[in-house]
Amino acid sequence: MLLEFSCSNHKSIREEIVFSALAGKDTAHEEKLNTFGTLKVLKSAIIYGANGSGKSNFVSAVEFMKKLVMDSINHQPGQGIAQKPHKLSGYEADSKFSIQFVTDNVRYAYGFVLNKMLVTEEYLYYFPNNRQVKIFERQNDLFTTGSKFKGRLSNCKNVLKSNRLLLSCAANFSSVSEIEKAFRFFVDDLVIYSTNNQPDWMHYSCQQINTIPRMKNTVLAFMRSLGIGIKDIVVTINKKALQESEIPPFLSDEFKKNLLESTIDEIRAKLVYDDFETDLIKEESTGIQKLFAFLCPLIDIIINGKVLICDELEANLHESIIYNLVKLFVDLETNSFPQIFFTTHDTSILSLDLFRRDQIWFTELSKEGRSTNLYSLAEIKNVRKDENVGKGYISGRYGAIPMLNIDFANIVSEM
Repeated sequence: MLLEFSCSNHKSIREEIVFSALAGKDTAHEEKLNTFGTLKVLKSAIIYGANGSGKSNFVSAVEFMKKLVMDSINHQPGQGIAQKPHKLSGYEADSKFSIQFVTDNVRYAYGFVLNKMLVTEEYLYYFPNNRQVKIFERQNDLFTTGSKFKGRLSNCKNVLKSNRLLLSCAANFSSVSEIEKAFRFFVDDLVIYSTNNQPDWMHYSCQQINTIPRMKNTVLAFMRSLGIGIKDIVVTINKKALQESEIPPFLSDEFKKNLLESTIDEIRAKLVYDDFETDLIKEESTGIQKLFAFLCPLIDIIINGKVLICDELEANLHESIIYNLVKLFVDLETNSFPQIFFTTHDTSILSLDLFRRDQIWFTELSKEGRSTNLYSLAEIKNVRKDENVGKGYISGRYGAIPMLNIDFANIVSEM
């Protein structure tokens, strides 16, 4: 589970922002929280804000951290890290990223600092028996380890570079189980779905439905619960040889030859209704296609207790579907603890009947420095427990809303 994430100097985020999944003092919906030791942890949260206020950049920051952990081991000498600093701070200012999470029932704290496209600081701690234990600390290209890990990262000295994270190096060149668990949290348990990173979930969903009857039945049951009158889903997967006409002409002859000698999965999916059938890919709406692709990964996230961070969940989906997807997370009782955090413009779900005040977050650009601020409804005073927060948000009571009090008639008259 995710406990906290913070960052600074990333895109529109100039000063440090902190997102916390730890429950505050609010007593609403306490039965829907998870406990970890003495901590109470949120299962979900939503983030609202004006276009351009930094909602997507919050997701981008988490995604940037995940990708750098996974991929920096492959960086070549002289290659800088693709740091994305705030325009007014630049590469010379520190970009800081830190995260606290739980994996295998143990809390970890990890973070790093970038400057001029290189790593200048990095650390990893874990908390067995709720006591902080140092795994490693790094300054530039030098690092020290905690006493328990002394000498166990010696293989990393020759592969660690200023453009590589030690966590990435150690996960590949050491056999420290605590480091491997922390690394695999980023690889397996932290799932990002954004406009810039849309994994091939359609292919995955078709594979799952074709091979796992329980998955197929679950998807059908959920679609029917939404009033989508699908009677059956028929998926066929065959191996297909590529034709030369299907290969882009700009590829090298050698690469074309390799492709022509290989096979790919040819997937077809039919949705069966009472009186007709449709081809999922060719005939169904974009919304049905997204829902179909989304459900199997979502079920996997729920079953295995993963963390989903999603940018604009409502894109191409009806508000009633969004409501039911969110309610599924909120109401679900399971031995695992899945979490979903997502940005949205959909105010139909902005309700204290569904969310606690500490689950509702906002982004807003500061007037000075054009920097993203991130804050929760719990930080705003005098919000009543029975307040219509959707109406309050639209009216600008909590900030994070653009174009209030604009005199359109005057603007048009001056055109």
